[in-house]
Amino acid sequence: MPAPLNADSIRRAPKVLLHDHLDGGLRPQTVLELAEENGYRDLPASDADSLGRWFREAADSGSLVKYLETFAHTVGVMQTPEAIHRVARECALDLAADGVVYAEVRFAPELSTAQGLAIEDVVEAMVDGFEVGGREATEAGTPIRVGALLCAMRQADRWDEVAGLVVRYRDEGVVGFDLAGPEIGFPPDRIPSAIGVLDGARAHRTIHAGEADGIESIRAALDGAHAERLGHGVRIADEVADDGTLGPLARRVLDEQITLEVSPSSNVQTGAYPSLAAHPVDRLHRLGFAVTVNTDNRLMSGVSVTSEVVDVASTFGWTWDDVAMVTERAVARAFVSDAERARLLDGVIRPGYAALRA
Repeated sequence: MPAPLNADSIRRAPKVLLHDHLDGGLRPQTVLELAEENGYRDLPASDADSLGRWFREAADSGSLVKYLETFAHTVGVMQTPEAIHRVARECALDLAADGVVYAEVRFAPELSTAQGLAIEDVVEAMVDGFEVGGREATEAGTPIRVGALLCAMRQADRWDEVAGLVVRYRDEGVVGFDLAGPEIGFPPDRIPSAIGVLDGARAHRTIHAGEADGIESIRAALDGAHAERLGHGVRIADEVADDGTLGPLARRVLDEQITLEVSPSSNVQTGAYPSLAAHPVDRLHRLGFAVTVNTDNRLMSGVSVTSEVVDVASTFGWTWDDVAMVTERAVARAFVSDAERARLLDGVIRPGYAALRA
């Protein structure tokens, strides 16, 4: 008899996470301690419970711009190599404890240079923190591998620098490039030289698009930035009629199986959709789009990978087959080698779900 699909069984299921922000997943207690260590005085609360609640309430604004403002505090305490390393290590440990076996976690290293830290030192602290946390988790019996995605901020002009870092560190834990920040007014092909650096090195990339902005942002991500995956990408549903008829771009995204890194709770918080029940994650999944389920910002949304999957499954009646399918999709488009992909699928994911179905 299959295991019931609930929080306990989903937590035990092997999961793959493609869209999670390092600066959006700090432990509240860690924020407090790093603020004390580094002299950061602007926190809105002085105990972990109150601080965690403040982040969730502040992010639940219905506005992507206001949602992004909460990051001032997390980035504010991530201005030293030691702080970045600690946050990355704890990220790996927390995801492993939640049953994640492979994750790609992103961060804009330029955000940690405000006090003079070299951008290379940010990247090195991040990837080493992931490595240490992954090793500790594996030794504890919850193996995980975490790859780093480096974000360039759309509204800033350091894209070329970040693209160069992706190429430089791609054999040392960095798996790809991303563009983050406000979508409207900052198209993903604004600085084509950075895209040229990535193209020339055949470097992987995922681009935030189709979250706050609509169909044209997705088109620009694909045609201008040559995105392999779409961060969020849910506004592709704008081209899906009630009867399932697809517009030209939706047809392309479906036919080419361009991965959608969907983060339902975050999309509701930022006002893309009024509720989870109104979110198109299930409709896109049923139509065969390459939907994956992600957390985006675990601190701001008050979520885990387990809770996101449980909420989607309970809202839309998903079965183990649905959960296994979105997990295998995530593995299929993860920025890993073919050998690592085969190891994850045949050695971890498929046996894990077979056991839960049995």
